[in-house]
Amino acid sequence: MNDGAKIAIGAILLLIIIAAFMYVLPVYGVWQKELSGKAQLKEAEWNRQITIKEAEAERQAAELKKETDIIRAEGIAEANRIISKSLTSEYITWKWVEGLHDGSSEVIYVPTEANLPLLEARDVRS
Repeated sequence: MNDGAKIAIGAILLLIIIAAFMYVLPVYGVWQKELSGKAQLKEAEWNRQITIKEAEAERQAAELKKETDIIRAEGIAEANRIISKSLTSEYITWKWVEGLHDGSSEVIYVPTEANLPLLEARDVRS
């Protein structure tokens, strides 16, 4: 093969390579953008699912807290019912006097019109 034929074959190969790059590069760019778009869409879907799961967890926690508060309130109400049935004015007076003897209670004097302390206060609404 002579030098002219080698140069011609080299030039043809160079033209084929350049033409291939001219075709492949735009196709590759479109393919890369398509993959990038799909990745962004998938990431957005995952972020949406994470947000939904977090909201569901917060809702469940709020429901459990509500149930706990209801149970606690029912327990307090039941304890108050039991105490209100078992307390008498005599018991309260005895407990107050007992506290005066052992020093475990505080006495707060509330002045009245006659400057005498109130030993017993009643709810006037009932």
